Amino acid sequence: MFTGIIQEIGTVTHFSRYQKTQNLSIRSKIISSSSKIGDSVSVNGACLTVIKIKSDILSFDLLFETIKLTNLGLLKAGDLVNLEESLRVNDKISGHFVTGHIDCIGTIKKRGVINSNYSFNISVPQKFMDLLKPKGSVSVDGISLTVVSVFRDSFTVYLIMHTLNNTILGKKSVGKKVNIEFDILAKYTLKSTLN
Repeated sequence: MFTGIIQEIGTVTHFSRYQKTQNLSIRSKIISSSSKIGDSVSVNGACLTVIKIKSDILSFDLLFETIKLTNLGLLKAGDLVNLEESLRVNDKISGHFVTGHIDCIGTIKKRGVINSNYSFNISVPQKFMDLLKPKGSVSVDGISLTVVSVFRDSFTVYLIMHTLNNTILGKKSVGKKVNIEFDILAKYTLKSTLN
């Protein structure tokens, strides 16, 4: 479980592709110093298990399902990623509950400034639109954000300058893919209304 408050930006050092698994290695200054083998780390919002630590490099194995449902399979050496450690008992929850289980990949349709706010409009598959409500929560590449507007097949979020400067979203242009996790409360609420 995570909060969607990014702790640092890591750098991909290596991505090995094998037949059944992929191995991803990331340089991390902060999280590598407090992690141990078996810990969960959010990488662009996807919950991964640390399998190796060497100096400031964290390594993870990715299964085909992770590659299929996330943007992690698009990574290459030198790419930047959002990192967050998993919650510990008594940790402060500043964002919202984020499980690290990505629901789909979204695409940045527009980015700009609306009423002095930095805005991103992100398209997602139509079947997920019922999970988005204005003022509801959504995780974009692991970042806890508030939904501003909802359209037929997209939604808009605003970002403060701190978020733009301290996450990779500020570096992403129109057309780039982002990992989307919808609010777990919205999922259970929708499920209960359908039963």
